[in-house]
Amino acid sequence: MLKKLSLFILDIAALYGALALALWIRYPEAFWLQFTLHVFPFSVLFVLWVLTFFAANLYDTRELRNDVRFFTALSRSMIVAAGLAISLFYLVPFFGISPRTNLFLFLIITAGLQTGIRSIFNDIISRSFKKAVAIVGLNPQSLELAEFIVRNPQLGYRLAYCIYIGQQSELVPQIAPIAASRLSEAEEAIQRGEVDIIVISPEAYQVKRVIDLFYASLAIRIAFYNLASFYERVTGKVPLGAINQVWFLENASGHRHVFYEAVKRFTDIALSAVLGIFFIIILPLTAAAVYLNSPGPIFYRQRRVGRGGKIISITKIRSMRPDAEANTGAVWTQENDPRITSVGKFLRTTRLDELPQLWSVLKGEMSFVGPRAERPEFHDTLKANIPFYEERYLIKPGLAGVSQLHLYGASVSDAAEKLQYDLYYIKNRSFMLDLGILLKTTALVLRAGGR
Repeated sequence: MLKKLSLFILDIAALYGALALALWIRYPEAFWLQFTLHVFPFSVLFVLWVLTFFAANLYDTRELRNDVRFFTALSRSMIVAAGLAISLFYLVPFFGISPRTNLFLFLIITAGLQTGIRSIFNDIISRSFKKAVAIVGLNPQSLELAEFIVRNPQLGYRLAYCIYIGQQSELVPQIAPIAASRLSEAEEAIQRGEVDIIVISPEAYQVKRVIDLFYASLAIRIAFYNLASFYERVTGKVPLGAINQVWFLENASGHRHVFYEAVKRFTDIALSAVLGIFFIIILPLTAAAVYLNSPGPIFYRQRRVGRGGKIISITKIRSMRPDAEANTGAVWTQENDPRITSVGKFLRTTRLDELPQLWSVLKGEMSFVGPRAERPEFHDTLKANIPFYEERYLIKPGLAGVSQLHLYGASVSDAAEKLQYDLYYIKNRSFMLDLGILLKTTALVLRAGGR
């Protein structure tokens, strides 16, 4: 949180600094007068600017690294923000100023400042302020966490030890080149205070020597986390192998979300009504395009699994050939799927094919944000192969969701990873998390990133 707040403050400072510098270059003799005139309209712009950065994941510490992917996202976001600035001042003449030269100067200075600040910030957090982490107990989830920490130095953690206990030495080759240690090899370093965080796997609690070490370390100001909590904190996912049914009783019950659920329902109805008007406006043109490209029904209905495992029926705009599953039955959509029509590809990448599901949201069967509603044909297979899969239906399915932002899902392994994101959402659902998902989904739609 401190890193995100620091980055937010730096961005705001860069924006106001760029504005001040642009006005000083243009009006050195009347700087304060011009700054007073420009500061409010540009402050409105800065709100949109920061929201654009947020939607592009530029405040997600997992993305803060100096690589091509990050700077591509930064450049794309600044182009979008520049377009919003031009629209704000020229298409919506509300503020009474048309700062042509000033805006041009501001955009150039801001691009240089924010690129430089972001590059320096990313470099600093990837090199400095790292807390030493010791993971006690090796299992697939702890190994995955260890590898994630090594691959993401910008998160502010340094893997000091992977401590194997008992008969776990057979797992050691799986974490090369990550150094694995016996408890005896790491014990002295822990006692000397060279470890800041100890992450405890479930099996470690069963070893008396490990428990004794933990108690002896309480006075050294070491932070202790169970594997599930720290894994979730770092990756934004819930590890399936490190939780049990008690986890759901503690974290997924609805009694803490009564007010949230009521407001969310009101928001679902309001958004559905607004977008429903948009859908009605574009429907004639969309229907004509679908039919001319591939004669057949404009809409199709599918059975999906809803809250509590109840089967619901949803409606979508057809994006595939009418006989897409005539010979194969239900199969997952693959990348570059030949069954998808050319118009259908556009509808799917922009998510326009999902708009008829607004009716399901209005009926209360779905929400705007939640786990994706799966087809019953796949549900039984996934339930049999993925632990806790049915628990994703503790809440309503959604048109958008945190798992949909990370991957589409076209296999059992993809579904298992999506479930980890869904469980994170079920545990942490809130107004701010929903807003973030909606903003990031909007950004995905605008860059035609659907599938």
